Amino acid sequence: MKLLRGCVTAGVAVFDRQANTFTDVLNPDLQFRSASVVKLLIALDYLWNRGPEYDVPAADRARLEVMLRSSDDDAASYYWEHLGGADIVDRMVPRLGLTHTAGPPATHPGFWGYVAFTAADTVRIYRYLLDQAPAPVRDFVMGNLHQATRFGSDGFDQYFGIASVFDPAFSIKQGWSGFAGSSGFGTDRAKPVAAGVDLTREALHTTGTVGTGDRTIVAVFTLHPDGTPYGKAYTDLTRLTRTLNVPGGVMSAGSWLTTTGSGVRVRSAPNTSGAILGTLPSGVDVLVACQRKGQLIEAPPRSSEWWGYLPKYGGYVTNVYVGSGGPKLPGVPDC
Repeated sequence: MKLLRGCVTAGVAVFDRQANTFTDVLNPDLQFRSASVVKLLIALDYLWNRGPEYDVPAADRARLEVMLRSSDDDAASYYWEHLGGADIVDRMVPRLGLTHTAGPPATHPGFWGYVAFTAADTVRIYRYLLDQAPAPVRDFVMGNLHQATRFGSDGFDQYFGIASVFDPAFSIKQGWSGFAGSSGFGTDRAKPVAAGVDLTREALHTTGTVGTGDRTIVAVFTLHPDGTPYGKAYTDLTRLTRTLNVPGGVMSAGSWLTTTGSGVRVRSAPNTSGAILGTLPSGVDVLVACQRKGQLIEAPPRSSEWWGYLPKYGGYVTNVYVGSGGPKLPGVPDC
């Protein structure tokens, strides 16, 4: 087991579909609790025997869409119950040729987020979706993953990792488990310990595709020291993703800077009258494309009339809470 950045454990698999080869691997068969990444298997199991028309009733379509786009836990729990719980995993493992995927511990059968996943098996799931699944299945699942919302249904910002690093030609199915304020079977704060899979430390995973035509599949699973804040895990995972060899991926332009404070709001204009587009996790790295003058913000001992533009949010944050907190960000161009 290899540790990164002070006891962060990672499992990585990056697969270039064009070259038919892996370009980055690290502990690809190390098992992690899946968190919400298992929602891929839930969706596939639901759709498996619905051919050849693959008609999906309106209620199920709405439920599946919010589960895939916004990682909705209630939807996942609904299907986990109605489709047989761990039987979903038992069916999907042979169907997709998964080698290290297993159901949750017998002591926690309802905890779909405790299904054991690996980076290599996650690549196998995406390869099935992209190269073998019937077109209606592929289009439905991947279409929703390409439209993932900025925030999950539980309010957590799910644009870490792949979504933070690369330009819009990406799809994502993220996972987070064990952080304060999270809820549901996939993000439960009760932390039992089971042999083989760590259910104790905070888990944060980024999976999906990058590049035109879903060229490269990326799966990064991480575990963080118990008690790690969401913002730190978010930053560590994103920094790791930035180091990967991802053919076809175009990294978003700008300067990576660390924010300070908590509850920092991103606004549609460089002033406090602008609409709130989102709130940054505490102490995260953000990509700043440029900066422009706006409303003077004073938060002694800092003050600034300059605001950084965050392209991933499409909005502005006061320079008071970005970087060193100086009035103007060094090396960042004017908008």
